Amino acid sequence: MEPDFIDAVLGEWALTYPDIDTEPVEVVGRIARISALMLHDLDRALVPAGISRAEFEVLGALARSGEALRASEVTSLTMVSGAATTKHADRLVKLGLLERCRWEPDGRVVLLEITAAGRALVDAEFPARVDRDSRLLHGLDEQERHTLIRLLRQVTANAEAAARR
Repeated sequence: MEPDFIDAVLGEWALTYPDIDTEPVEVVGRIARISALMLHDLDRALVPAGISRAEFEVLGALARSGEALRASEVTSLTMVSGAATTKHADRLVKLGLLERCRWEPDGRVVLLEITAAGRALVDAEFPARVDRDSRLLHGLDEQERHTLIRLLRQVTANAEAAARR
């Protein structure tokens, strides 16, 4: 394969710090680069729908749950702040993609519920996202994909453990 962006960065680091093994930067740098490119692609893909990636994540959390959720539950599922969840929910309500409803056992509790229009948007956008993700795995056979999943699962566990420290 031809040298890529990460190879160029590694070359620069090697010149600056020749005594440091930059292999971890090569691995984590590639993960970060892939993530940045994928997220940019998702942002672009959502422009015609008129929502942001973060707003799509809110809708996706509700679509996956199959039921209305408290804002705090959506916050937990999307890994954004409570204030951000409120901001995204406000906008999604204005767009008719989400509604707030009272929880019957305790009317003080407000739930977020995806509307039919919100569900239709997720139904249209999620398969397209999976297709884009599949293209990134082009050239990997089934065994390579499973190996990659296993390795990335371990790296994710390490990152989550580090975040808890």
